[in-house]
Amino acid sequence: VSLADAVGCARQCALNGLAVLKAEIGELSRVTNVVRLGGFVAADPGFGDHPEIINGASELMLGVFGDIGRHARAAVGVASLPLHAPVEVEFLFEVE
Repeated sequence: VSLADAVGCARQCALNGLAVLKAEIGELSRVTNVVRLGGFVAADPGFGDHPEIINGASELMLGVFGDIGRHARAAVGVASLPLHAPVEVEFLFEVE
C-alpha cells in the first residue's frame, strides 16, 4: 500500500481499538491516560518511515484525548503481519 494508505490503516486501527475499549468500559471519558501505543508495519527491507505511518494512530489519540493522549510509543518494521495486514497497533490505557 502507499504511505498515505498505510497512515490511514494506522488511524483505522486506532479507531477500532477505541471502539473495543468503549464497548468494554462504557465511556471513553473513563480513560485517564494513554500509556503506550505500539505499532507494527509490514515493510520491505530498507524501508524507514515506520514512525510516520504509526503517527496516524498517535495523532488520533491526541485528537481524542488531548494531553492525556500523550503516550510512550514504538514503531517497528516486520516482514509480514497476520492476514497480510499492512499495519497492526496495540494500546495500553489507564482507566478509572
